Amino acid sequence: MTRTVFYPIGTPGTPWTQKEREEWRASQPRRRSYAVDVVPRVEALASRFDVSVYGSLDYGEDSYSLYALRNGAPDPALPTALVTGGVHGYETSGVMGALQFLETRAADYAGRVNLLVVVCVSPWGYERINRWNFDAIDPNRNFRKGTNVAECAHLMGLVAAQPGPFLMHIDLHETTDSDETEFRPALCARDGTDYEPDIIPDGFYLVDDGENPQPAFQQAIIAAVEKVTHIAPADAQGRIIGSPVVARGVIEYPAAKAGMCASVTTARFKTTTEVYPDSPHATPEQCNAAQVEAVCAGLDYALANRGTIPSPQR
Repeated sequence: MTRTVFYPIGTPGTPWTQKEREEWRASQPRRRSYAVDVVPRVEALASRFDVSVYGSLDYGEDSYSLYALRNGAPDPALPTALVTGGVHGYETSGVMGALQFLETRAADYAGRVNLLVVVCVSPWGYERINRWNFDAIDPNRNFRKGTNVAECAHLMGLVAAQPGPFLMHIDLHETTDSDETEFRPALCARDGTDYEPDIIPDGFYLVDDGENPQPAFQQAIIAAVEKVTHIAPADAQGRIIGSPVVARGVIEYPAAKAGMCASVTTARFKTTTEVYPDSPHATPEQCNAAQVEAVCAGLDYALANRGTIPSPQR
């Protein structure tokens, strides 16, 4: 069943033109500061990690430096793991969880793995608490070869320049009530399509790469996160956000086909976390802690089960 949902920009059934995109952009005030919330914490880590700027974004009067952190010079004898946060800027614990991991737990992996951490892929979206970037584009559907989405192109360039193959990539996200109240209606308005309502799951879940599923890896993360916050149940149709539940707290998407951030490496072990910050049973502190537990559990499992790492295919 589909239904028309009023969205204050555009004409129902008609895709947006540049005029509507500009109208949408004008309706997105800055609500928090990347320069205040994120950059000082990154700079404070410079004494413990190699901090570099891997790109910059220039949107109107706003400019943002994009930061990557490494736990030292890459050691070719060690596997490499990528942690990304803030691909969707409004998903706060993705950014804060990545920072908290660096501040509290990353040192545990010194000499065991080459860590590459990007704490906020989409700072314009972070400041507006929005899923989209300046151009009303979802970065997490545009990680594709030849992309013209700056957030995606910069991250893909960073990954391509990393020596050696990746063992693991974990991309930190949230599913929020605003997905149904704002972002999916906005998507349908932008694309001129009908809105089909869905149910926001109450709890944490994972999105495995359907093109290379690793069920034991996913369950190791679920078991660790469950100590911090609750796991989302399936709905009455056995689904989470419209996708069949393949194991407790796990659904699958074909990451590369969907243009998701989880497709930027050829790592054997990949996942996208989804924390639910609007639950009455979860606090912001629990959400951040859940992201940290997910990263650590993923690293622990991947390192214990690394076997032979295949040659990189980019």
